[in-house]
Formats: sequence, C-alpha cells, structure tokens
Amino acid sequence: MTGSRPLPHVTVDELELAAELAGDTDATATKAVAEYALWLGDDALILAQQLGGWIAHAPELEEDVALGNIALDLLGHARSLLHYAGTADGRSEDDLAYFRDEPEFRSAWLFEQPNGDFAQTIARQLAASAYMFELYSALRASKDATLAAVAEKALKEVDYHRDHAVQWTLRLAGGTEESRRRMIRALRDIWPYVDELFRDEPLVDELDGIAVRPSTLRAGFDAVIAAVFAETELETPDVHASSGGGRRGSHFPAMGHLLAEMQVLARQHPGASW
Repeated sequence: MTGSRPLPHVTVDELELAAELAGDTDATATKAVAEYALWLGDDALILAQQLGGWIAHAPELEEDVALGNIALDLLGHARSLLHYAGTADGRSEDDLAYFRDEPEFRSAWLFEQPNGDFAQTIARQLAASAYMFELYSALRASKDATLAAVAEKALKEVDYHRDHAVQWTLRLAGGTEESRRRMIRALRDIWPYVDELFRDEPLVDELDGIAVRPSTLRAGFDAVIAAVFAETELETPDVHASSGGGRRGSHFPAMGHLLAEMQVLARQHPGASW
C-alpha cells in the first residue's frame, strides 16, 4: 500500500529513553547553538502537532496509523532538540513547548501551513521530508556532538517519512482527475513557503561547522523533487516566494490557533502530571 508500519505501544519511559539516546543529556548548549536547536525543534514540534490532527480523520485506517507514527517520530526529534536548547538557560522541553508565546517560536512557515485536505498535507509532507532528509544528512557531520547524534537517529526515520510522501504524491497525481487536480492545487499552495527553508540567516555564520548552511541543501532537495515530478508529469509550481520570517519570530496567521490548541491544557493546569 503506502509503506505504513504498525503503531507501537510507546510508554512515557520509552519516549524519555529515546530522547536521552538521541543526545548527550549532560551537554550544555551555548546561546547560539540553543537558538539553532530551536529552529529545528520547533519545525518538528509544529509538524507533529499538525499531523496529529489526522488521527481518526485520515482517508483510510492505514493512514491514521502511518501519520500517527510520523507525528511520533517528529515529536521525538522535537523533544531531543528542545531538551538541548533548554540547557542554555535551564528551561525544560515542556517549558519551551507549552510556555513560549508565538513570537518566541522559530519554526519556518512551511510547517505552519494548515492541514487542508489530504493532498494539501501530502504536498507539505513532500517538501518538509525532502528538506529534513537533506538537513539531517548534512548535520551528522556537525562539530556539535549532540546535534550530530540527533541527526543520526532522525535521518533513519525521515527517510521513511520522505518515502511515504513520495508514494502518496505518485498515487494522487496518477489517480483520478480529481485527485490529480487536488495534488496540483496543493503543490501550488505549499510552494511559496519552500524558499524560506533554504535562506541563510546570520546565525549560521556564527555557527560555522556546527549548523548546516541552508542554501547548501537546495540542490539535493531540488533533485529529489525533480525526480518525483518527472515520474508524475508534474511541473514545479511557478509561484512567488513568501516573505516568511519564522526564524525571527514572525509567523503565518494560522500559527496562533495551532499554539492555543497545543498549549491550552498545560497552561490551564501548570505542573500537572498523570
């Protein structure tokens, strides 16, 4: 079908163990490294939250399982990265996820795009997973041992995410007239937000050898997308790039609603546990 895998039974202890294995819990991030970890952690956290909205609403049961698994993988990446970012100032991953306001988040606009219909989600997943695969492939060579370890673990999972998105893109673009029309429309809607992923921010200059320069990832991303589009006889959307600004705290209008939904329970019952 689509390469979906069974949804495992994951306990809190197992999630914490996964977070520990992904990075050195004794390492302390500098302020600049923490900011970079927020870039990556917020991307993963926001995308995980988006995909969670499909559980019990996907077009087939297998996709409830597949999208739930992808969301869990991304949540694991986010936990590792936010934990590391928090070592710079003593905040926990929960503090960073639930008690920051919108301007303090650093996610790119692509990840903040609403789910829309299923084709919209797949178009977002295609761009996001292709980008993340290139990113984590390069980040394994980081001079920061914790970031390199997170990338090593995340890459294996993102490889599956990318394959899942590619297979669904092929399926929708090569299906009925309606599914193809929706896939083309979804790609046009998503593509203005792709450029932001590859813009070189000043922080990258400060973290030479630690952070990955986004612009160096574009060629690999374009090659993957070109191969998918060639197989489906799709064209790269000719659209203007959005202004973006997520790395600097300026976000897509839908971000506020997403954060309100994600944070409401923690803010109503701070410190609660169950």
